[in-house]
Amino acid sequence: MKKIKYRSKFRLFLGRRMFITLMILAQLVLLLTLLLRGSQLHWLGLVLTALSVATALHLITRPDKYAFKILWTFLILLFPLFGGVMYWTFHFQTASTGFRKTLQKIEDAQHAEYRTLCAPEEPNLANGQDGRLLSYLRNTAAFPAYEHTESRYFEDGKEMLSSMLADMRRAEKFIFLEYFIIEEGIMWDAILKVLRERVAAGVDVRVIYDDLGCLLTLPVGYQKTLRSYGIQCEIFNRFHPLLTTLQNNRDHRKIAVIDGKIAYTGGINLADEYINEKLRFGHWRDSAVRMQGAAAESFTAMFLQTWHLLSRTREPLRDLIADRDSITPSDGWVQPFTDSPMDKIHVGERIYAHAITRAQKSLYITTPYLMVGEEILSAIKYCAQSGVDVRVFVPGIPDKKVVFFTTRSYYRELLSAGVKIYEYTPGFVHSKIVVSDDDFCMIGSTNMDFRSLYLNYECGACFYGTKMVADIKTDILNLQNDCREITEADCKTNFLVEFLQNICRMFAPIM
Repeated sequence: MKKIKYRSKFRLFLGRRMFITLMILAQLVLLLTLLLRGSQLHWLGLVLTALSVATALHLITRPDKYAFKILWTFLILLFPLFGGVMYWTFHFQTASTGFRKTLQKIEDAQHAEYRTLCAPEEPNLANGQDGRLLSYLRNTAAFPAYEHTESRYFEDGKEMLSSMLADMRRAEKFIFLEYFIIEEGIMWDAILKVLRERVAAGVDVRVIYDDLGCLLTLPVGYQKTLRSYGIQCEIFNRFHPLLTTLQNNRDHRKIAVIDGKIAYTGGINLADEYINEKLRFGHWRDSAVRMQGAAAESFTAMFLQTWHLLSRTREPLRDLIADRDSITPSDGWVQPFTDSPMDKIHVGERIYAHAITRAQKSLYITTPYLMVGEEILSAIKYCAQSGVDVRVFVPGIPDKKVVFFTTRSYYRELLSAGVKIYEYTPGFVHSKIVVSDDDFCMIGSTNMDFRSLYLNYECGACFYGTKMVADIKTDILNLQNDCREITEADCKTNFLVEFLQNICRMFAPIM
């Protein structure tokens, strides 16, 4: 059986992935060949160079992040003959424009309907700064804050899986799953068994998975297998071997909703390494949160936005929003959020910035990758320099060596500002958590890197004054016992290493 499974994985690797790689390389070779041959004509070389200069000037005026503008301007000036053409080949895509407009229409229609169904509550928060974030998220991400929500934190994938399976077995109306990675194995087999049982009982089961995230974890055409079981399935942003920036925008969200009353989110995908049944990078340290009550409404709405985009269907939101249970005790406020690269509103970055700047006593961050822009980096340094206890937890065993190499380039300046950095020696930290003082935290799918902050579709939840904040803070302090604290002596390298790290930081926006 193992040989068959490995042979299947090998065929999958040599099949679709190799085909996509070869097609993209063929397009690059063709484009470069045409440009290089064309550049032998003096007049064409002048036109291409003029296009590159005009493109660089265009980039300067665009309201994009400086890191992206600097990277592209560097590449254009480095390769003036084809830099401009390369930029427009990637960015001038009618598919991206159509995708953006369709998504915007769906979001606008849903938000209008949601406002008629549920009047937003007006929280009275102890920390006045949190009120600004709450209003910002309500106005931009269009999801309110909720009382009457019970929150439970999971510091382990197996613990979350056990709870999720129990909730799914009790589902009466629907189960919605939206994940970046689904992989055949122990974890997914257990979930799939319950899903098939609930479908047989008349429960509406829908699954969304990202095509690139599952490129090597699911067979080609797996959506047909799920549909044969009675499970509705859609694939997000099918990966085609075409040169387009749309391929960069992946559905990195982790959402499970049961009957509109219970929702799960966090960093845990539906694959065996997330429950440590498969060890690839040592022990996998991850987290998730379960929300029961009113806050599940927003995760139902998030899922339906994507579902309607992919399935090209429309159904009334009121049919899938559960009646609010006022019996559920209030434990602070919970505000789910979603972040889309299509609207150019960087919700995840704003939440991290808020958590950093509001901290008065302590700021704890766990992230698998630490590659941020100058704004976030300066905010973290300022926070530590003002006397706040700032601790950042990252993996000790990397899953991507170049990314880990780049992450370490930030150590020196953070340490010099007073930030404490810890590497998780048993393995890989995949949690995406920020805890500010004792009364605010965010947990979700957003990494502290350019891809999550600016390119991917992400989600999560902010917790204001809930008891769960203390549980997360305690867990992070326990995590520290398995970490190695980084010192300035650990960061001493030679000139060549520092030079290479600085080069990698320039290319961080596309990692």
